[in-house]
Amino acid sequence: MDTPLIRIRDLCKSYTRGDQTIPVLAGITLDIAKGEFLALVGPSGSGKSTLLNLIAGIDTADSGRILVGDTDVVALSEGELADWRSAHVGFIFQFYNLIPVLTALENVELPLLLTRLSRAERREHAAHALAAVNLSDRMDHRPAQLSGGQQQRVAIARAIVADPDILVADEPTGDLDRASAEDILHLMDRLNTELGKTIIMVTHDQRAADAAHLILRLDKGELHVSD
Repeated sequence: MDTPLIRIRDLCKSYTRGDQTIPVLAGITLDIAKGEFLALVGPSGSGKSTLLNLIAGIDTADSGRILVGDTDVVALSEGELADWRSAHVGFIFQFYNLIPVLTALENVELPLLLTRLSRAERREHAAHALAAVNLSDRMDHRPAQLSGGQQQRVAIARAIVADPDILVADEPTGDLDRASAEDILHLMDRLNTELGKTIIMVTHDQRAADAAHLILRLDKGELHVSD
C-alpha cells in the first residue's frame, strides 16, 4: 500500500480567550492519500478551518505531528514554514483575495515572485495557469471587470501556478451563485482527476461536499466519516 501523502497523528489545538483555554482539536489522527479530494464538514466552531490551517502550515499545533511526505510540518520554524508553504501548498479562499489594481495575469504571477524564475518565465507560467481555468481571454482584466466566478477561477489559477502538492480550499463556493459554484466545483474536480492534485476543502455547502471523494465530519474536535 502506498504511503499516504499526509499523516496526522494525535493532533491537538486549543486557543486562549482571556483566562479560558478552549480546546478545538482533540487528538486528531488521519491519513490523506496522494490525489485525494477530501471535504471537511461540521458545525461552526467544530475545528474545520483550524485543521485546514494546521495542515497548510498557516497555524501551529499544540502537540502531535503532521507529516507531509517526509516533512514534519509541526517541527518547522516560522521561516521554514513560509518556504514550505510557497513550495507545496496552494490556497483557495472564499473571498478570492485578489489585488484590485493588478490584472488577472499579474495576480496569478504573485506567488512566483518568490522564485528564481525570470519575468518572462513567470508570465508564461501564469498564462498557462489561466489557460487551465479557461480564462486566457481575461488575463488583462482587473478583478472589478470580472464576475465572482471568474475571480474565483483567477484565485484557483494563482493557487496552482507554482504546481503545489496540496490545494487547500476554505469555503470556495461560499460567495458564489449556484451556477458559478457548480463551475468551480467542476474545475476542482478536473484539477483532482486530470492533474492529480490533492485537495482538502472546508465547506458548509452540501453540494460542494458531495463533489469530494471522501467526506469527514468534525464535531467537538473529533473526526467522523460522514454518511
